[in-house]
Amino acid sequence: MRYEIPAPMLAKASDTVPEPGRFPGGLLYEPKWDGFRGLVAWDGTDVEIGSRGAKPLTRYFPELVEAIPRILPEPCLLDGEIVVATGPAGAQRLDWEALSQRIHPAASRVRTLSQETPAMFIAFDVLAIGDESLQDLPFAERRRRLEGLLAVVPHPLHLSRTSTDPQTARRWLAEFEGAGLDGVVAKPLDQPYAPGKRTLLKVKHHRTADVVALGYRVHKSGSGVGSLLVGLYDEEGTLRQVGGVAAWSDAMRQRLVEELAPLVERDSSGAAVTGEGERSRFSGSKDTSFVRLRPERVLEVRYDQLEGWRFRHTVQFERWRDDREPRSCTYAQLDTVDGYDLADVID
Repeated sequence: MRYEIPAPMLAKASDTVPEPGRFPGGLLYEPKWDGFRGLVAWDGTDVEIGSRGAKPLTRYFPELVEAIPRILPEPCLLDGEIVVATGPAGAQRLDWEALSQRIHPAASRVRTLSQETPAMFIAFDVLAIGDESLQDLPFAERRRRLEGLLAVVPHPLHLSRTSTDPQTARRWLAEFEGAGLDGVVAKPLDQPYAPGKRTLLKVKHHRTADVVALGYRVHKSGSGVGSLLVGLYDEEGTLRQVGGVAAWSDAMRQRLVEELAPLVERDSSGAAVTGEGERSRFSGSKDTSFVRLRPERVLEVRYDQLEGWRFRHTVQFERWRDDREPRSCTYAQLDTVDGYDLADVID
């Protein structure tokens, strides 16, 4: 038997913890783990770890590949999150930086990190057990089967905790941030698994988006990166410029030039290709040219709101997302606001 790894089921943003009464089958709440989404397939012989994008994660987590066949009671296909925890006993928290370092081209470096900062897999769904596909079953039944499957498995495999109480979910949202978690997920209990569909709800502590680096403007001092231009793919597959990331430290501006150098588009003579940025009534005669980058690197940014196709204000850099594929960075991930008549506001 060999499992076909599907695209993972996704979540759309919610400003508040949703009430279960809005959903016919009710909701199950889970902590939102800050890690790499992973679909773990063990067919009885081989382990494969798929990701949210097209990049397989198997080679980056040899400690999980070794442990999973040893501790799982039978072949299965699990959905969950790969995380790394650091810190002293009694004060550990999720460590995104330690996790992101695992995406490294050198196998020797990956092996070293797997021993220094070993990963865990937090399972929250099961798509198949043995020869039986579970994707068409409601989540309530899949969760029951998952709890039975993982009832006695040891570290580094863990079962995500759950609750049907929205008040508990709100408490998790407030308290678990101190342990490095970044929100709460609400899952309809009557829904089948929907690969690639945003049928879940996530509540985070702030708005974030994964965007593609498109280019950069040189700092006004003439040295280093002044701002990094970012984009998102629209429904037609066109990459649109949506804003810029600024406010780098002096050291970071210089470091970014070196870090982004391999992505700089160059002409036949080897010279960097430049583009002309979008103008607004605020730019005047300001130079809006920028150094073009091949759209191959993803970063997570914090933003306040979207206005039209663009972020209204300059966004803030959160972290690099080398586990994400650029094509997965679409407008669908962003918060949307229902239309409302201004006259109703004034009245």
